[in-house]
Amino acid sequence: MSNKNLYKKIFYIRVIFSSIILLAAILGITGLFYPIKVFDIQLFSLIQRNILDFTFVSLVALILALAFTFIFGRLYCSCICPLGILQEAFGIICRKLFKRNGSKRSGLALKYFIAVASFAVFFGGTSIIFRFLDPYAAFGSGFTLASWGLIVAAAIAAAVFFKDRIFCVDICPVGTVLGLISKISLNKIYIDASECVSCKKCEKLCPSECIDANGKTVDNEACVKCLKCLSSCPKGALHFGIKREGSISFSPDRRKIITAVAAGFIGLLSGGGVLLLKNAIKRKSSEVILPPGAGNEEDFFNRCLNCNLCVQHCPEKIIKKADGQYGAVSLDYSKNFCRYDCRDCSQVCPSGALKRLSLDEKRRLRIGVAVILSDKCVNCGACVSACPCGAITIADGKTVVIDASKCIGCGACGLACPVKSITIYPVKEQKFI
Repeated sequence: MSNKNLYKKIFYIRVIFSSIILLAAILGITGLFYPIKVFDIQLFSLIQRNILDFTFVSLVALILALAFTFIFGRLYCSCICPLGILQEAFGIICRKLFKRNGSKRSGLALKYFIAVASFAVFFGGTSIIFRFLDPYAAFGSGFTLASWGLIVAAAIAAAVFFKDRIFCVDICPVGTVLGLISKISLNKIYIDASECVSCKKCEKLCPSECIDANGKTVDNEACVKCLKCLSSCPKGALHFGIKREGSISFSPDRRKIITAVAAGFIGLLSGGGVLLLKNAIKRKSSEVILPPGAGNEEDFFNRCLNCNLCVQHCPEKIIKKADGQYGAVSLDYSKNFCRYDCRDCSQVCPSGALKRLSLDEKRRLRIGVAVILSDKCVNCGACVSACPCGAITIADGKTVVIDASKCIGCGACGLACPVKSITIYPVKEQKFI
């Protein structure tokens, strides 16, 4: 079997695998079907989970993701990232409908500044930049029709229409990190200069615009390993593997070294500005009831990516999207309550913003506290039977009383009350009772 036929088969396998991942991601983010937890292996979510809610499994997954990139390059961007796969599909449609070929990249250095600033702010204590630029968060908020997600989706669609994978290559902070690893990966796509006739077929097909057919070079830092070029070359001059002797390598120019130094300086400034940002966030915080495992209002605001996966998977539909009152997801007890035997939200959150709770932990976690308005209460006892914790009793057979030491703030009593005499108040810090 010739290399070209082999590469063509590998390309089709890659397309099939990517399609399965994209389908699983769409089913998962819409809340229809989620046995394949593709969002648990999204890179930034893995990084944050290892810091906030460490498990051995999450550590292994992170190591494997980075090792996979070191061995094979940025296959993650074309096989695992649902937003990357979606961009590829949309890019193919644009090329077919509008007969558009690729062009040469502008070589934006902006990506280094974006990545350094994003991670500096993250390690300073908030994921707020990743909330807007992380591909997983953008995919989730877009598919759940969140206002910001729709804006980001429209911007990325426009970028794909004009410049294909420019978001992945020149903006995405996760892509920048993977690109730097891919640059030193063991296996690369490269051009054998002795076989190449500079027909530019590969250059025109490349969605990352990382091939220079005249110079016979491939920028593997930008290459997302879609593998289209390998099967398209009529001479079989493109190869994927350890570079042979005599092939032309890509060498960075002095500007990239200067850019790296400047980006590092920007990172220091960004990290220093985190305190100002967090203080501003703290001032804007509003008292809301948070999903189980959130901890406290300020920390959760800084961790939640607003992907809305928990919103879609809540069986009682009481988790609402971010709004003007609070910039992350929160609970709304107006139509339902938090089920005593449910912990779905904490199980689907891939980023560690919601700690993963056992059912016993969920049942003992206080997320709020119920208070009876005595002037409204008619002492009917409906709340007594509704409370799953046994926190509500009728004292002396006449007066309804709540034992705050047993109440977890699930909201069942408030929904059961026929005269709406019970209010659920948030707690400053979620704690086990």
